[in-house]
This record gives sequence, C-alpha cells and structure tokens, in this order.
Amino acid sequence: MSEQNGKVARHDPPQVGALRRWLTDTAGGLPATFWFLWAGLLINKAGAFAMLFLSLYLTAARGASESLAGVVVGAYGAGGAAGVLLGGVLADRWGRRSTLVAAHVVTAALMVALALSQHLGVIAALALLVGVTHSMPSPAFVAAIVDVVPEHRRSRAFNLQFWAFNLGMAVASMLAGLLAEASYVALFLVDAVATVATAALIAWKVPETLARRQPGANPVVGARGPRRPGLHTALTDRHFLVFVGLTFVLAVLTMQASTIMPLAMRADGLGPSSYGAVVALGGVLIVLGQLFVPRLIDRHRKAHVLALSTALLAVGFGALAIADHLAFYLGACVVWTVGSMLAAPPNAQINADLAPPALRARYQSVFYLAFPAASFLAPTLGGFSLQRWGDGHWLLVGALGLLAAGVHLLAGPSRERRVATLRRQVEPAEASLAGQA
Repeated sequence: MSEQNGKVARHDPPQVGALRRWLTDTAGGLPATFWFLWAGLLINKAGAFAMLFLSLYLTAARGASESLAGVVVGAYGAGGAAGVLLGGVLADRWGRRSTLVAAHVVTAALMVALALSQHLGVIAALALLVGVTHSMPSPAFVAAIVDVVPEHRRSRAFNLQFWAFNLGMAVASMLAGLLAEASYVALFLVDAVATVATAALIAWKVPETLARRQPGANPVVGARGPRRPGLHTALTDRHFLVFVGLTFVLAVLTMQASTIMPLAMRADGLGPSSYGAVVALGGVLIVLGQLFVPRLIDRHRKAHVLALSTALLAVGFGALAIADHLAFYLGACVVWTVGSMLAAPPNAQINADLAPPALRARYQSVFYLAFPAASFLAPTLGGFSLQRWGDGHWLLVGALGLLAAGVHLLAGPSRERRVATLRRQVEPAEASLAGQA
C-alpha cells in the first residue's frame, strides 16, 4: 500500500492483477440478465440426462428391441428438427421469456409422463414431443442473449454460453450413469425437477427482451418484395445460407468423434475404455481452456478465426487416417478440440450479426437445423464411407474441412459488408433499447 493525498492506494500483487484482468476479459461487462440466462442454461444442461439413456431405458426397462429403440430415439431427433423452427417463430412473435418458460414447463410435464408410461407406443409419442420441446428453447436463449448484450461483448457472452453448455453436459453424463444404476425412472424425474428449476429462474429473473415495434415498421434489411418478413426471409438470405452451410460442415466434422471414430478405434483393436478416454480428454480441454479463448481471438477477423478452427478440425480428423494407437487418437483429439473451442464464439456471433433484429429467433432456428441434419448425415454417409474406403474416409473428411476453411476466407469480406450494412440500419433502435435496459 502507498499513501497519496491522504488516501491509501492499494497495489495488488502481479498475480492478482493478472487474474483480475483475465476475469474482466473473460466475463466482465455483461448484464445481469445474461447471467440469469447463463445460469438457466447451465442448470438445464446439467439436468438434461434422461434422453442420453433413452435407448438403454427402452431395452433394459421396457423390453423394447434394439430396432424399436432406434425408431423411438429417431422420433426424438425428428421432433428436435421441428422444435427449433417452432421455437424460433414463437420467440419472435410471442417473446423470448414466454417461449423459454412454456417450453421448459411442458418438457418437465412430458418427462414425468415418460417416467410413468409403460406402453411403448405412448413412450414413442412422448419422445417425439420431448424432442420438440427440448429444442424449442435454443433459438430463444440465443436471441435473448443478443437482445441484452452489446455487440462488442457478444463474443465473450457466446464463449461463456458454449462453456456452460459443455460443462452442463459433462455433469449430466456423470450424474446420468449414477442415477441409471439406481433407477431409470429417477432419470426422468430428476430431469423434470431441473427443468422446472430452469423455468422458475427465467420466470423470476429474466424480463422479456423482445423489443416490440410499431405496426407497419419494416426492420428487415434485404427483405425481397412485398411479402411480410418471416421464416422465408432467413431461408432466402444468401449470405446467411452460405454461413449455415459452412456451419453444417463444421457440425459434420465435429460429429465424427461420436459417430464414426468409435468404429475406427474398434477396427484398430481399441476398446470402449479407449474411446471413453478420448471423449473425456476433449471434455476436460473445453472445461479448462474455453475461458481463455476470447483473449486469443478478439483481435482477429472472425472469418480468419473460423478458417483456422475449421482447418484444425480437418487436420485433427484427417490425421486419423494413420492412427493405430491410443496416443495418436489422443493427440488428434487435442487438435480438433482446439478447433472446436476457437470456432464457438465467432460462429455464434456471426449468426447473430446476420440476423435482422425482428427475426433473430427465426434466423437462430434455421441455423440450428444444421445440427440435426449433420447428426443424421454424418453417421449415415460416414458409415458407408468407412466401410468402402477404410482409412481413406478420414482423408475425405480432412479435405472437406480444408475446403470449408477456404470458403470461409472467400465469403468473409462479403459477409462483413452485409453485417456492416445491417448494423448501420439497426444501431438507433439498439441504442434506444440499451438505454431502456
């Protein structure tokens, strides 16, 4: 400490000062509403473990065949594709808060019904409905974050969102195994409790963030013709669809780890424990390292960061063409996980930047369709590719990723001009909304 003008000035040790700067860079300047949304997402994901064990529950507790269990799980996935579109439309028309609360409350009720149901036909119908309501909150969550977080702080907000998602999923995976050992029914009931807790937190602490506009106002930039702006606007937005296509490729690359890599590891004589070690390493890297990402990427253009991250995914998975030992798989996992970590904030921010304010949730819903599409095509085409070309499959995956990285570089300048045009037209309304908040 030192004394200046009769006041005591406090000098922190260098380590404390560095920690404070890191905390400011990582999580500083974000509004309270964001943190309540973040907490709700973390609680929701940490408790969302019932559907992870749906196939085991059906076969072990309800006597379903493996093929029937696959159909039911597929119904859940189909419901998810419909749910993101429904959630996007409702969040833009009805409101973010209302959509989030309603989706979570209905999901909790469906979870209780699943826990008590014994007829496989009823369970299949409930799984379809859970797929719808489980995915409805995703567009509303992101749209609400964009509504309340200033543009220059969205990168760190999306970084924290990605971190909470993965931390919650890691917790869910651990708790699910323990609960499944005791009771499959408990999986659904505890999941329902966590879902209700999320709904209660949002209803209590999160205000409605959707800005209502005067009738006749047209806040959509680039809308074609006299048609009223809606979901079709996102589906005909060339810049946005190119970006969604690149995100689809990113999702296809990422899903290799959970769909095709286990088959390749088995062919190399590596068992489930080896696969578990690779998955655990990826999860640990994200939980420990994701909070350091903003300081690494904030000074760089988003297109360049996405090109690098996609290239890292391409190299990581492409290297599996010559992998035959666990150590090689672990090393490749480090490379593609770093790529995923770097991609998360700019990918979410570009998606938010390209969306007109009045259609934020609808744009989010179209964006999120890339993931169920990838979850279907990655194992379907990947299994065929691995069977036909063996290790050459990984070379094809690597080539696809490098091609996408090149497209990011080519599309980046045009995309940035589109974002700049949109920003100039919406800045007055955004400033007004920020002043009210």
